[in-house]
Amino acid sequence: MGILTIPAVPGAAYDNALPLLENGDRLTRAEFENRYNAMPDLKKAELIAGVVYVPSPVRHRQHGSPHAHLLGWLVQYAAGTPGVEVSDNSSIRLDMDNEPQPDALLLIDPARGGQSRCSADGFIEGAPELVAEVAASSASYDLHGKRHVYRRNGVQEYLVWRVLDREMDWFVLRAGQYEKLTPQADGLLRSETFAGLWLDPVALLQGDLATVLAVAQQGMVSPEHSAFVRRLSLPTTP
Repeated sequence: MGILTIPAVPGAAYDNALPLLENGDRLTRAEFENRYNAMPDLKKAELIAGVVYVPSPVRHRQHGSPHAHLLGWLVQYAAGTPGVEVSDNSSIRLDMDNEPQPDALLLIDPARGGQSRCSADGFIEGAPELVAEVAASSASYDLHGKRHVYRRNGVQEYLVWRVLDREMDWFVLRAGQYEKLTPQADGLLRSETFAGLWLDPVALLQGDLATVLAVAQQGMVSPEHSAFVRRLSLPTTP
């Protein structure tokens, strides 16, 4: 299975001379990483346009369960698509002012033509091809500051599950702008970057994981998925 494992960063006892990460702090990426690494008990923090965001504790129905369903869908796709990797809550070094930690992502192995890479110290550097987030509503920064950051850095597809709104937004990068992907006649959403990555948004929003995974499996036996897998197996030009 193509699951990307990011090694944990070793952390010593917290250095009292180093300020804690706080919501709203304005930091460089280096300052952000130093403080984050010095707080081993902190599970998630993000740097978006130079501003620190530290999320609240995670609730089961509002975030934990939707996150698990979204990740399970992506894991199934990666398991059947050699050259594609899935990752959960990995920090991404996008640029000097942005280091988000998305709920889930898919990337293409750089040896197979992917646009991001894994650094020597275990971080993703550059934009993965697909990022997925679970947000409370349209007011969330996932649909504002983070969306603009992902667009500018070339994330090809961006999914936001708005749990309280009971809506799913799937954006595709076209000519430098995000446009919403619309369901086809059968009601399914189909990725433009990852052939065969199909989603039944109604089933996902209703918590019908069995249907979500069944539809995903249908996409993975489609002719376009087979062609995508063959294309990923070809050597890339240096």
